[in-house]
Amino acid sequence: MSALNCVYEDEHLLVLDKPSGLLCVPGRGPDKQDCLSLRALQHFGDALVVHRLDQATSGLVIMARNPGVQRQLGQAFAERQVDKRYIAVVAGDLQAGPETADAKGWQLIDLPIAADWERRPLRVIDHETGKSSQTLWRVVEQTGQQEMTCTRVLLSPLTGRTHQLRLHMAASGHAILGDALYADETVASASPRLLLHATALELVHPVTGALLMLKSEPGF
Repeated sequence: MSALNCVYEDEHLLVLDKPSGLLCVPGRGPDKQDCLSLRALQHFGDALVVHRLDQATSGLVIMARNPGVQRQLGQAFAERQVDKRYIAVVAGDLQAGPETADAKGWQLIDLPIAADWERRPLRVIDHETGKSSQTLWRVVEQTGQQEMTCTRVLLSPLTGRTHQLRLHMAASGHAILGDALYADETVASASPRLLLHATALELVHPVTGALLMLKSEPGF
């Protein structure tokens, strides 16, 4: 079994730093059984899935160590009581419009997301059948990658739809570098991996009531 990067551990829960390319849970087929949840279960003996990241996304994942805490954490995610922050590098010169920013400089993408049934597991923006989906974004710095103008951004999903951050950034005209699903060929090939990393989690501990503030720096 490959090593786990555990950034927080107590008797109630674990926080692991998932590498890009590793599934959170088993997929279909014998070649997709290696995953974060199985590695955690083999190592700790009691790790239970609470939420997931895309296989291509790296960063922080919380797991519970008993069913009661699993239910409490699941409820906290469902009720938007977990503050999630991601770092991404997107194509183009993404500029914040001061007239649409809040007091902290956050901009809002509010686009409904639906399943693309003919191209599953892809998602699409659909104003008729899509579920309400909101993402906050804020520019960190302008940068460059392989002679391409890029922008490093901080993302905060208010909802938790599948592929939400990837689809929202692509729909805004600034797809995430290395995104083989939603970026054009030039942007998808600009990085060998998806440049999206779950960099911070903030939540109230379901048992102790303490505020947990967990961070992981991206490797890009």
